[in-house]
Amino acid sequence: MKLTIINGSPRQKGRTGIASRYIARKYNAELIDLSMGEIPLYNGTEEQYQLPAVKKLRKQIADSDGVILASPEYHSAMSGALKNALDFLGSEQFAHKPVGLLVVAGGGKGGINALNNMRIAGRGVYANVIPKQLVLDPHCFDYENDGLYEEPANLVEGLIQELQVYMKAYKQIKQEINE
Repeated sequence: MKLTIINGSPRQKGRTGIASRYIARKYNAELIDLSMGEIPLYNGTEEQYQLPAVKKLRKQIADSDGVILASPEYHSAMSGALKNALDFLGSEQFAHKPVGLLVVAGGGKGGINALNNMRIAGRGVYANVIPKQLVLDPHCFDYENDGLYEEPANLVEGLIQELQVYMKAYKQIKQEINE
């Protein structure tokens, strides 16, 4: 099964990138890193869909059996970088596809509004956003080793395990439809 994680942070050294790289390494997931700045600002023109970076994004998501959307919380919502990338995607890439949500908050009670915002956007592209979701605060990160400490790593494991249940069902349904 093919898992893809989108690092929705525009910051190259942000905590969302640490979490995304950790998941990509540990779970052999394909990483789409929006901090690289390859995706242009969406303007709705057909020409943009012909750009190599946009074609690659659309293909990577279409070819995945499951996706994790990871974002920092900015003003009670997902990052503009993640929303912009989602604007290039739709039901062709996401219909019924299981999607897990991960938000990196600044601490305290942050994150829930961004998760809700991401869940609504997921519904807009016809994704199957799974019930389990996760918020990671600054104390969760092992900055020196570009990873997570044990307790948050276990929380990520729980998210991945639930996502994999949905991915198996999605793959089975997709196979039956294609027969």
